Amino acid sequence: MKIIITDYPDVLKRNLDYEIKLIEKNLPSANVEVVEYKEYNSWIENMKDADGIITAFLSIGAREMDAMPKLKYISINATGYDTIDVYEAEKRGIAVKNVKTYCTDEVADHTIALILALERGLKLYQQDIDQSNRWQYQDFQSARRIKGQVLGICGLGKIGRAVAKRAKAFGMEIIAYSPHCTNEEAAKIGCKLVDKETLLAESDVISNHMAQSTENYHFFDYETFCRMKKNVIFVNVGRGAAVVEEDLIRALDEGEILAAGLDVMADENPMLSDSKLINRNNVIITPHAAFYSQESLRDLQTISCMNLIECFIRGGYDRGLQVPEIPNHY
Repeated sequence: MKIIITDYPDVLKRNLDYEIKLIEKNLPSANVEVVEYKEYNSWIENMKDADGIITAFLSIGAREMDAMPKLKYISINATGYDTIDVYEAEKRGIAVKNVKTYCTDEVADHTIALILALERGLKLYQQDIDQSNRWQYQDFQSARRIKGQVLGICGLGKIGRAVAKRAKAFGMEIIAYSPHCTNEEAAKIGCKLVDKETLLAESDVISNHMAQSTENYHFFDYETFCRMKKNVIFVNVGRGAAVVEEDLIRALDEGEILAAGLDVMADENPMLSDSKLINRNNVIITPHAAFYSQESLRDLQTISCMNLIECFIRGGYDRGLQVPEIPNHY
């Protein structure tokens, strides 16, 4: 059987030897290859014999599945399903498994770091010191006491709840818009569920943690930004597709929102040189790094490999082998 680890070149800059050895140890009959995505046609040609795939960011739909007739399993090297046409996969009998959780603490910490940096003007102060040798606290006029501010969380899943827990330690009041969460679940973490309009009107900081779906595609558009409380800080560590980027730029230009912290953008590989979001004192952008730590990366590699290994063993390949145990903390 052929198993292919595939993604954009920059995504594959990790210790792939670890993943290859893990798969080969548990699936002795596997031939593991690494295929970088540089150009579509050559990528498809290299993928045609794949029995199983591990990928994080490459889109795989009906067209790609047609070109991979042997494909039986897709292991997503991430928590979301938005890059894979799971309905098409189901019709074809292709199993798709994601990594349910591996970086909750890292993403929650990153969210709070963005909020604190924007609230305290750290980017402006650092530029003052590094570029102008300027020592002047009054250059940042927008500093506000964090205690007592209202944090509005969109999406109260594992990460949203972890953010709420951390924000409460700073004395913030927490409200949330989360259609799939119950009032009882929210109350357990000291959070009040509200509708979208209430969250927009009452929040001093809004943080997006919604999983991407057709319902919340472009959830944050110009009209939504205009309905937010004036001087709001907007943070997105969820999905870039939740935000209409041009509308965010307009809202910043027109002063509809105070600042933005972004770990994701509309394009997973953005042309930063063309972006109107860079070189702003009130915008902090990180390169989809919220998930990252040495520990979370190893957990991600382990779980995505184990997911694929388990599918092959339970699905009829390598019969007689024991399904490897995934450590409890995964």
